[in-house]
Amino acid sequence: SSGINAEYGETEECDIPSCIWDMDCYTGNGVQYRGRVGRTTSDYDCQNWNRDYPVIHSYHSPEYNWAGVGEHTFCRNPSPDDDSRPWCYKDYFWSWFDIWDYCDIPQCSREKFDYYRF
Repeated sequence: SSGINAEYGETEECDIPSCIWDMDCYTGNGVQYRGRVGRTTSDYDCQNWNRDYPVIHSYHSPEYNWAGVGEHTFCRNPSPDDDSRPWCYKDYFWSWFDIWDYCDIPQCSREKFDYYRF
């Protein structure tokens, strides 16, 4: 049977457990992260990736769909050559030149996280 994990929008085929890596934590440089954290380490909400307010930027979908950006405010890494983990633009007009920050998402490790969600 096949079903949809509505919480994460994933499709599961043949009752195979869904992988939680890159959902609850990130691997590598975080380019595959598709979790739902939408807050920076400096405690700001993230700006919607498809909007240019308050920060004007170029990381819009569909050009950056490969990085998971889109009509949402979740942390992603559309600049894996320059950044080592998921980040976002701050949804705060008065941040001036400090317009982005990394997100407080743990890096995946077998000691801290199970691989599958059952």
